[in-house]
Order: sequence, then C-alpha cells, then structure tokens
Amino acid sequence: MTKYRSTYQRISRRELYSPRSVAAITLAILVIFACLWLMIEIVLNLLGQPGLLAAPADMAGAVAGASSAPSVLVGGLGLTGALIGLLLLVVAVTPGRRSRHLLETERTATIVDNEVIASALAREAARVAELAPDNARVTVTPHSATVHLTPTSGTAIDQQAVLTAVREQINAFGLLRSLHAKVVVVSTGRVGG
Repeated sequence: MTKYRSTYQRISRRELYSPRSVAAITLAILVIFACLWLMIEIVLNLLGQPGLLAAPADMAGAVAGASSAPSVLVGGLGLTGALIGLLLLVVAVTPGRRSRHLLETERTATIVDNEVIASALAREAARVAELAPDNARVTVTPHSATVHLTPTSGTAIDQQAVLTAVREQINAFGLLRSLHAKVVVVSTGRVGG
C-alpha cells in the first residue's frame, strides 16, 4: 500500500492543480506579435516607407529622451512595468487550483468535483429546511461551502438545524481538507415555492 502512496499523491496533485499553459501560451503569443510588429516597422523603415505606428528612429529617440520626460510619467511607466512583472512572476510560481477536492481514502486517489459536493449539500439543506430543491443553492470554494436558501413566503427556516446538517454532510464526505460551512437565508421568500 505504501509503495503506491507517491503515485496517488502525484495523481492527486495533477487532478487538483491546473498547469499554467494558458498563461504561458497567451504571453508567448503577445511577445510574438510584438516582435512581428517591430520587424515590420524595421522593414518598412529600410524600404523608406512610413511606419505603421512609429518609425524605429522615433521609438529610439523616445527611449533616449526619457530623462527629459516628466518624472511622474517615467515613474508611472516603471511602476506599471514592475506590477506586470510581479503579476507574471506570481502566475508562474503559484499553482492554479481546479474546482475539485480530494477524499480521504487508503487505497486510491479519489477526486470529487465541487459541483458534486454542492449538489449533495443543496439536496441535504433543502431536505432539512423542508424546501423545494430549487430553493437551495450552494457555492463551494477550496475552503468553504455557502448555502443560500430561499424560503417559501410566510415560512421560517431553522438556520441552525440546516447548518448542523450541512456540517454533518461535509464530515460524512471525508474530505482531506474540510470545508467551512455557512448558511444564508434570503430575506424575501418565493410565493408558492
């Protein structure tokens, strides 16, 4: 059993976290377009034609003349560049999280989608609150589950009983990372819901 533990951990990690392929491909496409634009500007300049946006000599002059530009403008451009670089660094280093949870099991890696958890919690909340299934909506995030209940007009919902039932249901799932449960009852009810 223990010899498969690392395999299950690797599979679980692959299923819980998404690669940053989309961000890398998007950034590569933007860099390719910027290089193509610069190449077209240089070729047009060599042919004696006017540039699409700016001639290479004008761009070089603007960069060389940055010291004479207002310091607020230069500082703003520098800060913008630093923030973009920091954002790209954060995207590159942090893993993307898929909307899934891992169940505690000894023999296999069991992954459950957040929508499955939300559906089960909504069904349980609607049963305890004695509501129609359409009147219970659940949002599941990596750390919490929020139950939104819309009561039938004129009826009261025991919010604490629903919260207890939802917590028991979460504990029954056996999630590796437990969810914080919260119940929100909408102040306006539905007629004949």
